[in-house]
Amino acid sequence: MKPRGPLMIEHRRIEKMIDIITQKISEIEATNKVDPGFIDTAVDFIKIYADKTHHGKEEDILFRDCLKKNMSEEDIKIMNDLIDEHKYGRRIVAELTEAKEKYTESKDTLDLILEKLNALVEFYPNHIEKEDDIFFPHSENYFTEEEQEKMLAEFWEFDKTMIHKKYDSVIENIKKD
Repeated sequence: MKPRGPLMIEHRRIEKMIDIITQKISEIEATNKVDPGFIDTAVDFIKIYADKTHHGKEEDILFRDCLKKNMSEEDIKIMNDLIDEHKYGRRIVAELTEAKEKYTESKDTLDLILEKLNALVEFYPNHIEKEDDIFFPHSENYFTEEEQEKMLAEFWEFDKTMIHKKYDSVIENIKKD
């Protein structure tokens, strides 16, 4: 398996959560109410799974190793754009968390919550497409088979500290609600 394999599997899991968020946006718009527990769950998923687990592997392993290679200017630009996008995602999640906290106190941040949820729904598919279709295939060209195997082993080691099954369960439980 190439290093992008695990990253792309993670993308499919993130897409499932984005689909759920999209459904919840419709419910919020229909009822003019937010379930703060759902926001907590979505934020937890994005912060821990999408950011710390997935983006963590990209930034701490893949991008680190890419910087050691003689990458094209175009690929360096794409990588830097992806890093900026990760930062953007973190900011949106922080703002969503803050809006949810205010909502539990006064209910007057419904529009802001919807804005931040919609920002996530718009952000992730484009970000994932850029990684899947452009950066991952390009980046693999810079590494030998041996280097790719080493990177893949480092991904698995990184994952030992993460809990994928928990988030599969989170997705399934939210789907049932």
